[in-house]
Amino acid sequence: MADEPLIYARGLVKRFSRKGAEPFTAVDGIDLDVAAGEAFGFLGPNGAGKSSTMRMIGCVSRPTEGELRILGMDPIRDGARIRSRLGVCPQLDNLDPDLTVRENLTTYARYFGLSREVGRRRAAELLEFVQLADRAEGKVDPLSGGMKRRLTIARALVNEPDLVLLDEPTTGLDPQARHLVWERLYQLKQRGATLVLTTHYMDEAEQLCDRLVVMDGGRIVAEGSPRSLIGQYATAEVVELRFADEVDYSAKLEGIGRLDPLPDRLLLYADDGDGAVSEVHRRGLSPSSVLVRRSTLEDVFLHLTGRTLVD
Repeated sequence: MADEPLIYARGLVKRFSRKGAEPFTAVDGIDLDVAAGEAFGFLGPNGAGKSSTMRMIGCVSRPTEGELRILGMDPIRDGARIRSRLGVCPQLDNLDPDLTVRENLTTYARYFGLSREVGRRRAAELLEFVQLADRAEGKVDPLSGGMKRRLTIARALVNEPDLVLLDEPTTGLDPQARHLVWERLYQLKQRGATLVLTTHYMDEAEQLCDRLVVMDGGRIVAEGSPRSLIGQYATAEVVELRFADEVDYSAKLEGIGRLDPLPDRLLLYADDGDGAVSEVHRRGLSPSSVLVRRSTLEDVFLHLTGRTLVD
């Protein structure tokens, strides 16, 4: 049906057997829908179940329990048909170092039954799109990490997929390279592509995702747009307080706002950050540094799981 989600999951479970131990549950009964044209994200720390979920969506790992439909099809019965309509950017680049940049795309196009002419045309278009046209005849090894990541994304698009899966698309990249990858993914979204990505970078999720789920321990602990999650689980502003000594001042700050003590600073959640700072000083406290900022998805994550996003 035209209005059917591209991804539909109910009670989805993935368990792994471990020799001499109880089975490990990586994904523990999640429900989700992803609509056509949506940029959907899985946010969470390492080991939250994000990649295991993506592998089931990508039809390379069978669900243990639950119902899963991809592009209206059963991934167990119709896995090959689904994979032919997916674009996959894995967590680790697996480009062929023996081929040129262009050949990494044209050879991959042949796996989808595209003619050499169509493959060459698609490769040229995609290399322009990811700003690698000037490297087309060069080998892969000399490319920077950001260039390799852009080439891997280009390869994932060579079959003009209905659904693009991106597993940690910018992990390990420097800030400049990350922003260039974000720019290309945002352009894909503007063209109507359906993107599903995993990340443990809160700024990446805010930049790219129309909607996301926060996962922890194999379960979905929150779902919504980035702004709606911040509005639901955080305050308008956060005050970051650092003190020169190692004294716990939490008791003296009670009543000003919700407190989250971290190893190196204390977070004070309040709708009026400047007002909260004034109250801190009124109570006779003199922090060594004070920062007032808007709330982010990291604050949502701290509230939901008690951990930072990058473990």
